[in-house]
Amino acid sequence: MGTRNFTRCESALHSEVEALRWAMENMLQHSPCQSFGTDCKELIAMINEPQKWPRFATELEKIETLQICFPDFKITHVPRLCNQFPDFLAKTARSFHMELLFIGCSIPVWLPRPPQA
Repeated sequence: MGTRNFTRCESALHSEVEALRWAMENMLQHSPCQSFGTDCKELIAMINEPQKWPRFATELEKIETLQICFPDFKITHVPRLCNQFPDFLAKTARSFHMELLFIGCSIPVWLPRPPQA
């Protein structure tokens, strides 16, 4: 798992694409992970049919280039209800007023814990 706070992107969808690119680049360095999940159905549609999203051509080209490094690449939809922990990490990262970058298998002690369901 990982989280990073990005500078403001052009749109929420641009942020989703940038987050996937960042995750893919980091998985190449830190994990044999080939599977990615998102609660953004539009992102999955973009990955599956990039030609239908010309406004994102540059960003999607970077994703397509990275996909070459993932022979078993898979991206799946995770309903928001089942995606509460990653969503909490993303919201927490956005609240930091300095650069935040975290990759690991557990939450560091300095990062707030999500409320219990």
